[in-house]
Amino acid sequence: MPASSNLRRRSLLQTIGLAAAPAGLAQAQAQGLQFPRDFGAHPAQRLEWWYLTGVLSEAKQGPPRFGYQLTFFRLLGPAPTDHPSRFAARHLLLAHAAISDLGAGKLHHDQRLARAGMAVAEASEADTDVHIRDWTLRRDAAGYRASLRSPAAGFALDLRLQASQAPLLQGQQGLSRKGPDPAQFSHYYSQVQLQTEARLQLKGKQFELSGRSWLDHEWSDNLLGRSAAAEQAVGWDWAGINLADGGALTVFRLRRADGSQLWAGGSWRAPSGVTVDFAPTDVKMTPSRHWLSPDSGANYPVEWQISTPMGSQVLRALLDPQEIDARASTGMRYWEGASELLTLAGKRLGLGYLEMTGYAGAMKLLQSAD
Repeated sequence: MPASSNLRRRSLLQTIGLAAAPAGLAQAQAQGLQFPRDFGAHPAQRLEWWYLTGVLSEAKQGPPRFGYQLTFFRLLGPAPTDHPSRFAARHLLLAHAAISDLGAGKLHHDQRLARAGMAVAEASEADTDVHIRDWTLRRDAAGYRASLRSPAAGFALDLRLQASQAPLLQGQQGLSRKGPDPAQFSHYYSQVQLQTEARLQLKGKQFELSGRSWLDHEWSDNLLGRSAAAEQAVGWDWAGINLADGGALTVFRLRRADGSQLWAGGSWRAPSGVTVDFAPTDVKMTPSRHWLSPDSGANYPVEWQISTPMGSQVLRALLDPQEIDARASTGMRYWEGASELLTLAGKRLGLGYLEMTGYAGAMKLLQSAD
């Protein structure tokens, strides 16, 4: 795992159930999201991520050829914010990158970890501008730009992304409930239907690609919460799908150890821009096929029947082996991969990404410090 050469790491496994937010839901609702400020980082919050995924083709309207993921995480601490040393790890920045080669049936991935500061790794508060050395994600008047190089994994990716729609405010105007306790929520918006042009270098070959991408930006002081009920959550299942008609579908559920649904949500944006927010009882996700990872032994549902107010559909992985081993950065394995949404009769409705956590063991964060 590439990281700052002078960063001495010691493992501090910390369960992702973070403390309840100091600012209440009512206060957050009154403030709302404010752009362009909220495109940037929120250093007072304990956990934040910019999550960029897409499905790309070699020709316009061609079949899916590659999926990609580039995610930056910002974590508060482990050093206190008033630590006097400029070398103190007041914030950590982590990043995951993955290429799903759908034609070859292979996944390539890499990860990075560094303390924030000294121009090595930083996240701007003014707008989306986050980097760990030469892994970058930035937003300007022309759109989003992202770039990364991974000699170890054998790929390099350059992305140009243009927003075609206004930000999709998830939940209630950007406040997404994450459990039965009203204190359990995140600030959450998505940039859907991002028009994407990409240049990929993979194992010595170069590809010119295009397609649609999806960007989630979420920040919170709690993820799975700390209430008695939320302590039962061991992971989540989430999907973001760019629909072929120009709309977007988000579904997620928090899952107990026995596989039952503790909490759920999501949204549907119509091509007109009208958005429907889903209540927990509106969402049902039922696994219909599994894939057993030979590396972790985790049994991942790679095909689902989902039910929302928009009807029933099939959500299916475009490639089964898309498990990410991120134990050197976030301290866990998870499944993250290119997927398709189908009618029950098998007609494709859209493409996007499916994420599943907590199947390969309890969700953990691996923090590092001097």
